[in-house]
Amino acid sequence: MKQSKSTRRRGLILTIAGLKRLQAAILAMEKAQNNGDRFTLEDLGDRMNVSTKTLNRLWSLHTGVDQKTLKLCFSAFSLELHREDYAILSKTNNTESSQTLSLSLDTEEQKLSQFLCLDSFVTQHHNQLENLWSYPDGPVPLDSPFYVERPPIEELIYREVIQPGCVIRIRAPRETGKTSLVLRLLAFAQMQDYRSVNLNCNQIDSSCLTDLNKLLRSLCWQIATELGIDPKLDDKWDEEIGCKLSCSLYLQSYLLKQSKSPVVLVLNEVDRFFEYPEIAQEFFGLLRSWYEEARQDINLQKLRLVVVYSTEVYVSLDINRSPFNIGLPIRLPEFTEYQVKYLAQRHGLDWTSSNEVAQLMSLVGGHPALIRIALYYLCCQGITFEELIQEAIANGGIYRYHLWRHWAILQENSSLVKAYVEVVAAKQSISLNPIDAHKLESLGLITYEGDRILPRCELYRAYFKKQLGVTEFEYESLQKRA
Repeated sequence: MKQSKSTRRRGLILTIAGLKRLQAAILAMEKAQNNGDRFTLEDLGDRMNVSTKTLNRLWSLHTGVDQKTLKLCFSAFSLELHREDYAILSKTNNTESSQTLSLSLDTEEQKLSQFLCLDSFVTQHHNQLENLWSYPDGPVPLDSPFYVERPPIEELIYREVIQPGCVIRIRAPRETGKTSLVLRLLAFAQMQDYRSVNLNCNQIDSSCLTDLNKLLRSLCWQIATELGIDPKLDDKWDEEIGCKLSCSLYLQSYLLKQSKSPVVLVLNEVDRFFEYPEIAQEFFGLLRSWYEEARQDINLQKLRLVVVYSTEVYVSLDINRSPFNIGLPIRLPEFTEYQVKYLAQRHGLDWTSSNEVAQLMSLVGGHPALIRIALYYLCCQGITFEELIQEAIANGGIYRYHLWRHWAILQENSSLVKAYVEVVAAKQSISLNPIDAHKLESLGLITYEGDRILPRCELYRAYFKKQLGVTEFEYESLQKRA
């Protein structure tokens, strides 16, 4: 009997550990020898003595190279290739390699050209992908193949977080990828042997938001606990010098002094403080002071502060005391057409030469959560694309949970309801109460087009116009009463 020919593909690919080691070495050399500027693909090829085509194969994490090439790449950055740095490429490990945390140095166009060549991967591993499909609610896990990078954002934050005393400001409406990005930043920080503290300001008791001393003690306790340090707040806190100075001294002379490595402190949902102007003034001024003092204080240089929020600041802050005009500002954009195509292909859909992307984006734009919900239903619930579009705004349609959450929030605030009625019915530029506008933007319900305020996407316009029962006559009457 004739033996069947082996279909195993020979070659080596980087493992997660190998990619992390090589990427960290590249970043360190860019900082030391290139003023922190990024090496181009050609620069890297010259240093490693390999072609840019070979580098593209290496970064793709699914196309094999030989061991000699890997040794050249590692030795160019004074690294010795270890066995845990690579895996032998075979059908069974393609799925694993596709789930690695990508820290690629490719440009967006190069990355997308690689991604759109994954049709054979998706076809061969459809069953494995099915095990990864779950309703897309919440951040994208680190090992998920469904995370979409938005170059150059990931690389910018990886570079910034290694800078002493840095501040990174990440702003985007809810459900657009802030938490998923923070998870990857923390994973990168862990690669550098940094310590991290990830705090959610929505978990702070309301009683702390009217008492600055109580708030700062609560935060210091959380930070110490996350770092595995005995808080000893009563011993280290001096009421006589004031709570802000006590907090600063506690942070730099007690917590950071004990840490041999940098500490990444993530403050999520800080826009919660905007509703408490007096606390916001003092708290945000304190954050700004840490950034300024880090230029001279060795302990504060260990602090890498990441501030995450959903909308523009709508409290009045002294420009010289605000942390919202310092550091690296990051605003997450919506997905591009190419990124939607890539994500569709990751779900096993062939949209490279059809108009499904255009139709879906005409309904939901590039909204990350809405795109992922659509792909989930197409792949897992047996719904057709035509049914998806037809049922999108229905109360029982695929977006029902997403839309219901927004509807419930609007109904809790009559001012927001009135404001959104104006937005969905307006045919020309309108002005809104700034606080209402910021809250609607925070929810992701509106967008700005020059001076115009518009519903974030056509789905929102159609659904909320129906829910709010807006007619032209009602809108005109509302305008006259306003």
